[in-house]
Amino acid sequence: MNRRDWQRLANARLADARVMLAARRWSAAYYVAGYAVECGLKSCVLVRVARESEIIFQDRRFSEKCWTHHLKELLELAGLKADFDAAAAVDAGLAGNWKTVFEWNESSRYTRRGKVDAIVLFNAVAAKKHGVLQWIKSRW
Repeated sequence: MNRRDWQRLANARLADARVMLAARRWSAAYYVAGYAVECGLKSCVLVRVARESEIIFQDRRFSEKCWTHHLKELLELAGLKADFDAAAAVDAGLAGNWKTVFEWNESSRYTRRGKVDAIVLFNAVAAKKHGVLQWIKSRW
């Protein structure tokens, strides 16, 4: 998949999560909203590879590490950790939304989530002003 494919997938998964919320499918909405962030970060990883192609030779396992679902690891692989830390230091809303999103993991597809969890995660991802996906989109 290329960078644009990951971007399309991130947007599609966020739309899917919105539909699942409307259908009261809380657990599915929770999982898919988090997956949208994963896809967005993978697009950012490809931005870094295009900008710093030497990274794949500096760390021989770099591409293997990209096969993760862990959002904190993907943030680091994308080279955005320092950028995130700076943004979170001045934007409490964004920092809080990231904290919520970092609680998500791929294992959430196996757990039941209620309405509140699903809505809180969706809002943390989708918010226009302090949303995690909005922040990611400005870097992909």
